[in-house]
Amino acid sequence: MGIGGLLQAAVASRAIAAFRSALGRRWPVVAIGAFAVAVYPLAFYSSMRLAGVAIGTVVSLGSAPLASALIERVMDRSPFTTRWALGAALGLGGALLLCLTGPVHSGSGRETPGWATSLGIGLGLIAGLSYAVYSWAAHRLIERGIPSTAAMGAVFGAGGLLLMPVLVVSGAPLLASWQNLAVGAYMAAVPMFTGYVLFGWGLARVGAGTATTLTLSEIVVAAVLAVLVVGEQLPALAWTGAALITGSLFILALPAPVRRRRRFESQAADGGKQLPAPATHD
Repeated sequence: MGIGGLLQAAVASRAIAAFRSALGRRWPVVAIGAFAVAVYPLAFYSSMRLAGVAIGTVVSLGSAPLASALIERVMDRSPFTTRWALGAALGLGGALLLCLTGPVHSGSGRETPGWATSLGIGLGLIAGLSYAVYSWAAHRLIERGIPSTAAMGAVFGAGGLLLMPVLVVSGAPLLASWQNLAVGAYMAAVPMFTGYVLFGWGLARVGAGTATTLTLSEIVVAAVLAVLVVGEQLPALAWTGAALITGSLFILALPAPVRRRRRFESQAADGGKQLPAPATHD
């Protein structure tokens, strides 16, 4: 992710230079987003290592929309709704069931102790929060008139710089074989660079809450691959918790009712000023 972030900054160098004054005026938002970018991969991949691919992904990405809604509530005054409360209750219930899960069997046949699973879930929650924070930071910069290319390049470039010391200290296995190097190059170029360029393009058109909710597909794919490819074996309680978190995402991903959207539009027209759109987590 550090290399992918630096690639984004390099590609966006002209846009960053053109909007350096605007970025400088909003340096706290850039700094918060960059710190979250640096925290996210450390927490996310550590979560998968400790709790397994399926549980680590479900918790990390499943908690992101809930964290995004909390951030939007605090920073943007977006109201909570009954639907959000139901989704949050399901998500928290699912996370609790995952914490109560017994030992998880990995693909190598090794049994992961319960304490490792609980620690992995905790790191997954930190990953979900950091994901929501840098999504909000990038979206806030874009809302303030900074192009998505410059906003994502600045946030991820600064985050990539913060990750470089980690790469120096722990990156030796990447050079241990051509296969490791090829996998590392693919991760940097495709999901971490190309994927986040497209993510920034989407943030310019939808809210941060909606963008993080759309990661639902990654959760389903990761859980299936964890079982079919990695060979993980999860107990029934873990599958139940994962299903509750996935169900909460379906609820959070539902679009706002048409009648409510029309009410906001009519209020904006009558008041002669633009009101905030319905909360993306509604």
